This record gives sequence, C-alpha cells and structure tokens, in this order.
Amino acid sequence: MDKVKRVERVIVMMRVLCGMPNQIIPYSRFCEMFQLAKSSVSEDVAMIERAVKTWDLGEVETVTGAAGGVRFRPRGSKSATLSFVQTLCEQLNAPERMLPGGYLYLSDLLAEPKLVRRMGDILAGPYFDQGIDFVLTMETKGIPVATMTAEALHVPLVIARRASKVYEGSAVNINFPDGKGGIETMSLARRAVKSGQRALIVDDFMRRGGTARGMIALMAEFGVCVAGLAFVLAQDGEALIADLPVHPLMYFKTEEGRDAMVVRPAPWVEQPE
Repeated sequence: MDKVKRVERVIVMMRVLCGMPNQIIPYSRFCEMFQLAKSSVSEDVAMIERAVKTWDLGEVETVTGAAGGVRFRPRGSKSATLSFVQTLCEQLNAPERMLPGGYLYLSDLLAEPKLVRRMGDILAGPYFDQGIDFVLTMETKGIPVATMTAEALHVPLVIARRASKVYEGSAVNINFPDGKGGIETMSLARRAVKSGQRALIVDDFMRRGGTARGMIALMAEFGVCVAGLAFVLAQDGEALIADLPVHPLMYFKTEEGRDAMVVRPAPWVEQPE
C-alpha cells in the first residue's frame, strides 16, 4: 500500500470514529490500516481531538490501559444543546400545534432526520458511561428518536409491540394500566433481550407514564435492569417513575383556564457546563 497523506488519514480516521460512536477503537487498528507507528497515529488523533472541540462537533477522547484506544461521542456543548432545545420549544409553543385531548403535534419534527439525530445525540448524553446494552421503545411514534439514541450509544434498538407477531417467535405479553383508567397490552419476543442486560427506555411523549411503566414491568419479566428513561417531551410535575433517572428534552405544562400548553427546556438541559 502506498503511503497515505496525513490529511487523507485524518479524514478516514474521523469517518471511522463517527461510524462507531461510543466505542473504543484501538490504536492498533489505525496502525495496521495505514502502516504507521503508534506515535504517528497519536499525533493524528490529537489533531482530530482539537478540531472536534474547536468546532463543537462532539467529543473525542483517548482511553488508556491495555484495552485503550480512542473514542468519539456525539456530545455537543451545553450552550449549543440549550440553543437547539430552545428552538424546538419555540416551534412547539405555536398555538396551532395544540391538539384536542391535551396533546401537541410532534409528527413533523419527528419526521425530520436532522432534528431527530440531534435529539438522539442529546438524550444519549447522560448514558454514555452507563453500560447500556440496548434502547427500548414502544411502537410506533417513538421509533425515530429511539433509533437515533441507539445509534449514538452504538447499541441495538428493541421495539415492544401492542401485539406479538408470528414472525418473531414466542413472546412475553403483559397487561398494564394506561394511566387513563384502561388496560393495554405490550408484547416482546423472548429472543429480543437477555437477562442481566441494561436498558434505556426512550419515547417521544410522556404524559401519565402508563406506557413507560408498562415497559419497566416488561423488562422485569426478562430480568433486565432499566438504567433510565428519556423522552422528547414530558409532562411537568409528573411523579417519578420507579425512582429511575428521567431525562426529557422538554417539559410541557397545561395553562389553567386555557386550552393551551407551555413548553420549556428540561432543567438538566439548562444546567451550565
């Protein structure tokens, strides 16, 4: 193989890092790829780290030790995150987004890949170091943001269904209160997860917490530990769910005497760096 120019190496290395977020890539991989000494690869990584930090493209860090290497995490600065979420709040506070029954129209935002990818990156942030094995969501509206969160964490996406599908084999089915006085059913294939794993529950909207509690109960049937919950939008003042960490991007509150909602960034998003 002909010697690769440094600018070309850096481009390739960054592409590899972005394609495997939250994963430690050994220096030996790049050494073998470019036929270089570890010292040269270290210099390239240092250049990438500086550029990523300067342009607020995420976070590149080196990990020492026998299993060390370099890792990329799509985590932006607090100021950039807050600015993004504030923009979402402005859009959601538009009066025409209010729907009957106390809901907000979110479908257009959740159908925009650029926005949903950014949401997923932010929601993954508190869980990069939590040893998450998979992201769990409920069909269907939560799938886009859950997919992007799973991609940022570099873990599989698992989807619970309203009813079992024959092509998924045997399944575990549970009944759970929907939070409105009714009972719903949730199903998950037995092969989808394993006992002892750690899950992050992600959904688009949380009002009474019925679906979230159902997913927690479903994971208990599999012997899976739920590390936390993440939502795009959650009701302000809702009681804690099983004392688990909850990270919504935004909170909403219904104004008294008016058929309207006010959406604001969640406190953890507003916290300074």
